[in-house]
Amino acid sequence: MLDLSEEPIAENLEICQKYLKDMKAMGILLEMELGITGGEEDGVDNSHVAKEDLYSKPEEIMQVYEALEPIAPKGYSIAAAFGNVHGVYSPGNVQLTPSILGNAQKYIKEQKSLSVDKPVYFVFHGGSGSSRAEIREAIGYGVVKMNIDTDTQWAYWDGVRAYEAKYHDYLQGQIGNPDGPEKPNKKIYDPRQWTRMGEQHLVQRMQTAFEDLNCMNVL
Repeated sequence: MLDLSEEPIAENLEICQKYLKDMKAMGILLEMELGITGGEEDGVDNSHVAKEDLYSKPEEIMQVYEALEPIAPKGYSIAAAFGNVHGVYSPGNVQLTPSILGNAQKYIKEQKSLSVDKPVYFVFHGGSGSSRAEIREAIGYGVVKMNIDTDTQWAYWDGVRAYEAKYHDYLQGQIGNPDGPEKPNKKIYDPRQWTRMGEQHLVQRMQTAFEDLNCMNVL
């Protein structure tokens, strides 16, 4: 993934073209980012950007198509902005509009007189907290990948949190617990135990993601 979304679109595309030429030779798909994903992640705070900047325009998406399609047809994907944000927020604070992707597909098809209905691949950034209906709608418009970092972080932590709550009185010292003042707690505070619980919760969250993305029994 090459994120140059904060750069002018001309510079973004010029650099993407250079990388795509090399990546095509290696058989690697390029994911480029267009527009701004709201919220905050990894120290980058986009929570106060203008709302209109959270939505990519069909003309901008077609610019990507025109710049990259001649180099590697369908050898790239576009993380376009359609109101998506990093993180999870209360209902009503995020106005996700997947139809922007569908409108862009139609626009490119009409402008380029194409026979295919979905000329480009899209990526769904900031997918955490999205409903299954929104996810399925986005897939219908050509989304082939979705990022859910925040949800997976919470799933892992939730497993660790549940473990701590269950064994709280056994995690206050190396020796001594409700079973006796001389009882050892090594088997309880062993990191392999509580990280395993985190992993199990993460697996459950991924199962939900596979179902959301129509990825069950497809291999």
